[in-house]
Amino acid sequence: MAAALFTPSELDRSSRRRIARRARAAEQAGKRADLEARRAMLAAERADRKQAGYLPAGGETGPDALRSYRRFRVPPHRATSEVLAGAYPFLAEAGLGAEGLFIGQDAWSGSSFCFDPWVLYRSGALTNPNCLLAGVVGKGKSTLAKAIATRSIAFGRRVYVPGDPKGEWSAVARAVGGQAIELGGGLATRLNPLDEGPRGTTGDDAAWRAAVTARRRDLLRAVAESALGRALHAVESTALFAALDATVRDNSVPTLPHVVGALFEPGNAVHGSTVDELVADGRQVAHALNRLVRGDLSGLFDGPSTTRFDPSLPMVSLDLSRIQGSDHLIALVMTCASAWMEAALADPGAGQRWVIYDEAWRLLRQASLLARMQSQWKLSRALGIANLMVIHRLSDLDAVGDANSQARNLALGLLADCSTKIIYAQESGEADKTAAALGLSSTEAKELPTLVQGEGLWRIRDRAFIVRHLCTEGELALFDTNARMYGEA
Repeated sequence: MAAALFTPSELDRSSRRRIARRARAAEQAGKRADLEARRAMLAAERADRKQAGYLPAGGETGPDALRSYRRFRVPPHRATSEVLAGAYPFLAEAGLGAEGLFIGQDAWSGSSFCFDPWVLYRSGALTNPNCLLAGVVGKGKSTLAKAIATRSIAFGRRVYVPGDPKGEWSAVARAVGGQAIELGGGLATRLNPLDEGPRGTTGDDAAWRAAVTARRRDLLRAVAESALGRALHAVESTALFAALDATVRDNSVPTLPHVVGALFEPGNAVHGSTVDELVADGRQVAHALNRLVRGDLSGLFDGPSTTRFDPSLPMVSLDLSRIQGSDHLIALVMTCASAWMEAALADPGAGQRWVIYDEAWRLLRQASLLARMQSQWKLSRALGIANLMVIHRLSDLDAVGDANSQARNLALGLLADCSTKIIYAQESGEADKTAAALGLSSTEAKELPTLVQGEGLWRIRDRAFIVRHLCTEGELALFDTNARMYGEA
């Protein structure tokens, strides 16, 4: 309402003031009416938006907009990781679940940590059941491997250690009702790496014979190439395979001495080679394999097996602690011993089994032995086998061949075939190499040098956990590898 512009002169001052007050009151009443109308309209719009269940394109207005025209500065909040774990529980994931073996405690969430490669494979969390375990000496990696092995037995799994260079698994195998087969100079035990092994419950005769032949050829080629320090030439492979075929044809139980004899003195020519050519082509191979027959490794693999592999036992270990020599020699022995045991594990109907390659760094340094090992790992899923490879550090892979060589690619391929990688404490100089090889984040890489004894970084595909391994007193007494260091002189 507009104010009075003209006041008649006959009105006195009090009348004029009264008229002015009425005008102001009417104006204020109009403003209040307009304000109430706008408030009612906004309230109606807000009610409509709440009922509609969506926000307007421009967002809420007023304080509900959570926007400010001034620069918004959030004050920093500092607290310990223990407090933050309770205040922000979403920082620690739920873990792998409660199925499988109890390993220990998840250091990030505080919950129990369980692991089972077969369960995780069925759920799609893993693409293969193979595992890699790396760590410097004295940080507990051997204890973890033995705990996984013994605790798996309670779930119906069986455990096999095809090569134990230190003899640490013998007491463990006997404690769980298994068998420890000792192999070494002065012992009567012999293993025939050319054993065909027990016949599987599936497959026809032709497929079985083809599998046995392929396994024998892979072994002989790997051992010969490792002994010679180079790859076999085509003519050498022909001579070697011809000797193997003749040995299988002429002997009910083929052995390495039979193969060596057929290389030195072949009985028949083969397509493309005469007898004299076979002798010349196979001469170096024969002398390389002769080391296992009449050389420093005689008495181990030069005859029929004197012990029988019992697949029904919960654990079987091959104790190689009596064999002394270079890493190259030990690697040859581990390969032949592994071949004997792997032949017995070739039955896909024998259930789920662990095969643990302790001190596997010896095998990684031999490209020919590594190729054979990788071919065995490719069959793990079909046979229901989970392989566990124990090494000291991932830089052991750098000792295999030159960069971008076939041997180096084989080593990296073996690493890629492990969906589960368990890394115990590493030297500070190894942390960067390990992080690059595994694709660790900067936070995960910084954890490696700080891990204490019994702690490990578990990398399961793209997920990472810091796990504190927990053992009972009985397990610690059985798994202890420092007894001689702590005992009396």
